[in-house]
Amino acid sequence: MAHTDPDCLFCRIVSGEIPGAKVYENEHVFAFLDISPFAEGHVLVVPRNHSANILELSEADGAEVLAAIRRIGAALMKALGAEGFHVMQNNFPAAGQTVFHTHFHVIPRKAGDGFSFAPGKGYADADTMKRVAGAIAKAIGD
Repeated sequence: MAHTDPDCLFCRIVSGEIPGAKVYENEHVFAFLDISPFAEGHVLVVPRNHSANILELSEADGAEVLAAIRRIGAALMKALGAEGFHVMQNNFPAAGQTVFHTHFHVIPRKAGDGFSFAPGKGYADADTMKRVAGAIAKAIGD
């Protein structure tokens, strides 16, 4: 039985308490259409076990979610004629997370569809880039 949070919107969709347009499910994962899609066929993939963000997601659930994302991405290309797809995942409010149950957006894409991400600013110089990479590497090792 999955660990759920009774106050969580996505836990309530997974349980069937709130309706959702299901596209896939298995014992570990539930996937449904986003109600505010970036593109037709935009799917949300969630683990059945509640975790607020990717830092709380178990490695086992992460592996199951990734397998489902691969399957759903291929299905979007076959069913909708998508030429590719984005996989997006937001963590914490500063990154745009609004529902605090780990979830991945799988967004079908076609060439020329107008959807884009703004390019980044880049780094001021190679020394800045090296300093940032070193700080991250050190934190990973901690």
